[in-house]
Amino acid sequence: MKKPTLIVITGPTASGKSALAVEVAHRLNTEIISADSRQIYRGIPIVTATPTEEEKEGVKHHLLEILPLDAYYSASEFEMDSMSILNELFKEHEAAVVCGGSMMYVDALCNGIDEMPTVPASIRESLMRDWNERGDEWLLEELRRIDSAHYEKVDRRNMKRVFHAVEITIAAGLPYSSLLTGKRVSRPFDIVKICLDGDRNELFNRINRRVAGMIEAGLEEEARRVESLRHLNSLNTVGLKEMFAYFDGKMSLSEAISRIQKNTRVYAKKQLTWHKRDKEIIRLDFNESREKNAEQILKMI
Repeated sequence: MKKPTLIVITGPTASGKSALAVEVAHRLNTEIISADSRQIYRGIPIVTATPTEEEKEGVKHHLLEILPLDAYYSASEFEMDSMSILNELFKEHEAAVVCGGSMMYVDALCNGIDEMPTVPASIRESLMRDWNERGDEWLLEELRRIDSAHYEKVDRRNMKRVFHAVEITIAAGLPYSSLLTGKRVSRPFDIVKICLDGDRNELFNRINRRVAGMIEAGLEEEARRVESLRHLNSLNTVGLKEMFAYFDGKMSLSEAISRIQKNTRVYAKKQLTWHKRDKEIIRLDFNESREKNAEQILKMI
């Protein structure tokens, strides 16, 4: 019996992932699971570029805007939730689409993730307070102190991952690095992984235009609505951090917009670097039409 197929569409921000996913889902009469660690939250659709109803074009999307901003959500929870959804989808569909640029979510679903202890809210909240008060260098030093092996390997510019490693180490009473087995799970479906890629200058121009569009759509007003919750991890994201700095008088609005564009470009480079490590990813040019790229994907399956 032929296995069902999971089509993963990923790529850097502003590469056109969502539109291509909708096109593929339409052609296969199936549904989409979002693999975006910020679009899962309600209340910040502009900064997260969450697809509108018009952009969804009638295709059902899962794991979009399902959580309040103060909820905790992890890659392991995404793995469990998306596997549960796929179990139901594959009863009626031969294929399903996953779309998103959160690399750890995509890896968790495709390869599985090591089982980690649940972090009590008291530990997370206390650590978050200390981090906010003492800064990034303090958190990095904490990781070096309690798990020097992971400190040597972690991307020290990615403070979300540093925070995660520290909180897991505290909760488990064991170094985070000792819990990483590297074992890959076997999935009951075939996986086709697509990454939209292309000319860097064009990608950066797309990012700059997207940020300008966010400003026109009301990013400043959205940021002001959630400013009182800025301590939450869900709001520790490009687009909001710069707006909060603008509200604090640390930079002008034009400087904040330029900083958002720059930091988004930096994030896109990190996404592309991550994707290059995955030898199973098939690259398609984001400058091609979504129709042509969809046809290419259908030929693969």
